[in-house]
Amino acid sequence: MVKGTTSFGKRGRGKTHIRCRRCGRHSYNVAKGYCAHCGFGRSKRIRNYSWKNKKPVTRLRLPAK
Repeated sequence: MVKGTTSFGKRGRGKTHIRCRRCGRHSYNVAKGYCAHCGFGRSKRIRNYSWKNKKPVTRLRLPAK
């Protein structure tokens, strides 16, 4: 009855992700049925979020004294 270190060696036998048909990345989750990168299988639209890119600084900068 071991549930520690030796059991963790048996984790990587199955395939969690395979190559996605839409984006080509190795991100399609077989069990859940959708791609973690582009959202294929979950949405018609390509998965895209605004927090992906860093926002430009829009604050007013005060002149140095």
